[in-house]
Amino acid sequence: MGLRINDTVPDFTAETDQGTISFHDWIGNSWAILFSHPKDFTPVCTTEFGAVAQLADDWASRNTKVIGVSVDGVEDHKKWKNDIEGYAGATAGFPIIADEGLKVSKLFDMLPAEAYLPDGRTPADSATVRSVFIIGPDKQLKLSMTYPMTVGRNFGEILRALDALQATLKHGVATPANWTVGQDVIIPPSVNDADAKAKFGDFDAVLPYLRKTKIPG
Repeated sequence: MGLRINDTVPDFTAETDQGTISFHDWIGNSWAILFSHPKDFTPVCTTEFGAVAQLADDWASRNTKVIGVSVDGVEDHKKWKNDIEGYAGATAGFPIIADEGLKVSKLFDMLPAEAYLPDGRTPADSATVRSVFIIGPDKQLKLSMTYPMTVGRNFGEILRALDALQATLKHGVATPANWTVGQDVIIPPSVNDADAKAKFGDFDAVLPYLRKTKIPG
């Protein structure tokens, strides 16, 4: 069965280019983003790791740790980081999990249980290891996205989704399409008008079931 929203994500111990981690302990009280890749030294993935490195301050300001997964070994990860940092012009300070045995890829249902890495493999042998998982401090999955190998991920959208998740969980609201920080939010239908007025103050009833308001604070 696949990993679903609000499931507790698997805990595991793994080697990374920064040493051994226990995943839940590594998350601690932070948010976490795990983003996966089918192979080191691949073009699209190099640009993606570079984008993550360039956003280091943004992750930190949101109490969010980022960690990569690639199905190659620690030494390859260390060498690949030189390329990533040269491309991005930024330090890739986050760890990369060495998932040579596909343990993490299978735990997160990115590959079937019978998957293996053949000799002389190519990225196509682990093509579905192209996912993003946003995980809350409660260790529950809040959002996931999976991309094909040919389409680079939009980490601006991942950052926007993280902002929306943090805002909705903190304030008990929802966000409309294309929402960004500073824009109006949606009052859930489960909150009646009187309670909405008490909690949020003024609101705009666009439709009987669509009420918008400023985010508290």
